[in-house]
Amino acid sequence: MNLIEVSNITKDYSLGTQTVEALRGVTFGIEQGEFIAIMGPSGSGKSTLMNIIGCLDSPTTGTYHLNQQEVSTLSGDELAVIRNKEIGFVFQTFHLLARNSALDNVMLPLKYAGVSKADQVNIAKDKLSQVGLESRMNHQPSELSGGQQQRVAIARALVNNPSILFADEPTGNLDSQTGHEVMQLFHNLHKQGQTIILITHENEIAAEAQRTIYIKDGLIESDTRKE
Repeated sequence: MNLIEVSNITKDYSLGTQTVEALRGVTFGIEQGEFIAIMGPSGSGKSTLMNIIGCLDSPTTGTYHLNQQEVSTLSGDELAVIRNKEIGFVFQTFHLLARNSALDNVMLPLKYAGVSKADQVNIAKDKLSQVGLESRMNHQPSELSGGQQQRVAIARALVNNPSILFADEPTGNLDSQTGHEVMQLFHNLHKQGQTIILITHENEIAAEAQRTIYIKDGLIESDTRKE
């Protein structure tokens, strides 16, 4: 049974009097525990697709099932509930609160989810340990390297035990050595059963995944798996 089932998804945007077809009929499935890269040039539709799969936007037509629930017709508020429960996001820019410690940054989604303060602390500490930052929990972002800040962002994305971890150009702001270390962390998470969807334009990063979906002009041009 697929964790994600996307069927004939389209997405149109109005620009003045013109209609832009960002996605033109995309169909694929993703199983629990897969490590996938979605690639494509600028304007290919890959970011639009990520927004739909990530429950940040809805398709114009077509269906999207996440964990066997039809989510393509949900309202914005209903999508937010699904998003907070099912999906963790990691971005190129780390989106950490500058005046908060690493621990406070990781606790934030738990606070929104109504988790008790004691549990917030315990879960956040556990996730920071999982990404190798147990000794840096009380440091603010300015006291951390870029790679450490990205690890904090990954820990924050994991605190609600999401079904899917989305990583949008996660090494884009990192040097090659630090980027390699972050990718190794994704591999470790994948070995633990985490489903990971990586959005990238870099072949070297996409090659880390088990499967690569290449999007061009709003359509899937290829869908390849490693042997």
